[in-house]
Amino acid sequence: METSERMIDAEVKELEELVTTMRRELHQIPELGLQEKQTAAYIRQKLSTFGINETYEVLGTGTIAVLRGTKLGKTLAFRSDIDALPVTEQTGYSFASKTLGKMHACGHDGHMATLLGFIAYLHKHPEKIQGTLVFVFQPAEEGPGGAELIMKTGILQKLGVEEIVGLHVFPDLPAGKIACRPGAMMARNAEVTITIKGVSTHGAQPQLGEDAIVAAGGVITGLNSILARNIGPLDNVVLTFGTIHGGEAMNIVAKEVVLHGTMRAFDDAVYDEVVRRIDLLASEIAKGYGCEAEVVFNHMYRVVNNDPKMVRTLEKVAADYYEETLPYLIAEDFSMYQQEIPGMFFFLGIRDEAKGYTYPLHSSKMKFDEVNLLLGIQTYVNLIAGLNEI
Repeated sequence: METSERMIDAEVKELEELVTTMRRELHQIPELGLQEKQTAAYIRQKLSTFGINETYEVLGTGTIAVLRGTKLGKTLAFRSDIDALPVTEQTGYSFASKTLGKMHACGHDGHMATLLGFIAYLHKHPEKIQGTLVFVFQPAEEGPGGAELIMKTGILQKLGVEEIVGLHVFPDLPAGKIACRPGAMMARNAEVTITIKGVSTHGAQPQLGEDAIVAAGGVITGLNSILARNIGPLDNVVLTFGTIHGGEAMNIVAKEVVLHGTMRAFDDAVYDEVVRRIDLLASEIAKGYGCEAEVVFNHMYRVVNNDPKMVRTLEKVAADYYEETLPYLIAEDFSMYQQEIPGMFFFLGIRDEAKGYTYPLHSSKMKFDEVNLLLGIQTYVNLIAGLNEI
């Protein structure tokens, strides 16, 4: 982190102990989406400590905090997600999760500590506040999608938010680096459930039934032809079926099979075409086996589409610790803010091969050093002035 350390102000470096403590305390109390009561109480107590007088509770466990400066400027929002995952922790941390089967395996504890550290900095340095700053502690990023729910409340619109910024710790990126890109950076996604219904019979008389397992095999094989033959080779699309359940016994022709999968794309037109083709092909292929197929889509998050002017500002303020990232087919509900508000989402590097901190997001062994979060705070501080110049 030598390069980025030179870019971090002494006043931000002073926050390391506070940020480390907050991250580790939050790490121990992971809670799933819309159930983050302990987490919300912790955040609200810290906001009070940092002198925040204007707060709004949303969705029960979400919190919006506001700081209004004396200098004219934009109304900028900074967002942190607050929920955890249903993962059993295997990090070996002394501050590991106190709740079996739940873990901050996606780094949201780090996001909260970064945003709280940013607020603590501004509490001590109010001269850095320009315009109005809005801090969004959002529940349920992992599901069902707290960003969209917050947008539906209208609170960010009422506060007049003009631009919104978010970050994500990222194990693919070396510690000491910030990465972003203009335009599409993360994918639109959907959950796909296909239920194939056949006719059950004894396995010794298969001609009397319609085998849903055989039909399911045909459907899976056939749907992969969408990516090979119906979508342009330069259009990045993923279609993955992760589970298949069906059948009653080894000697009975299966009457029902259920497939669960995910699809992702960077372009809305391509996404819509894949949806149409899945619906059509699954039904027609199943018919060819004497079965029926019902396709259900749970359309989730949209494309994370970064505002080019904001990205240029990030590149300027991040200087030599910035790099442009490749697009990723992972999904993020920050995109739901961007449907109405110009926004920018960037990656904060946490990879440290010397310490073995290389496990991916959602891994039960995902670890990182809290000192990396200081670069996120410094970037947020720099963005206040930078975004007010464009």
